[in-house]
Amino acid sequence: MDSDNDRQVEDVMTPSVATIASDATVSEAATAMHERNISSLLVPGGETGIITSTDVIGAVAEGRDPERTHVADLMTSPVESINVGMRLEEVAAMMTNYGINHLPVRDTDGDYVGIVSSTDLRESIASRSAEQ
Repeated sequence: MDSDNDRQVEDVMTPSVATIASDATVSEAATAMHERNISSLLVPGGETGIITSTDVIGAVAEGRDPERTHVADLMTSPVESINVGMRLEEVAAMMTNYGINHLPVRDTDGDYVGIVSSTDLRESIASRSAEQ
């Protein structure tokens, strides 16, 4: 059995990346996340970004109109990313150091191929603990 220190991103990542255009509204982003039961969307373009459910909640809490506020106004850009071969221990440290909960995953060609969330890491740890 592999130890947790040997597990890699590709073992736990969601193998697809949901995207949204930077000119989409916050309301459209919230709807897309709700319909897909996810908490982040990658924003492709010249400078790739990411918008999360936390960004959406923050905007609403600040009184911003979700029908008039655009994804570009809230997204984090540039976005931190990781590669498929990274160890989960490194990913957890990166999330902690940057204070983030989502990391897009790139393959060896630099293409986005998935995403890892802090929830993915917690579930992986919990399932590994249950196996032992």
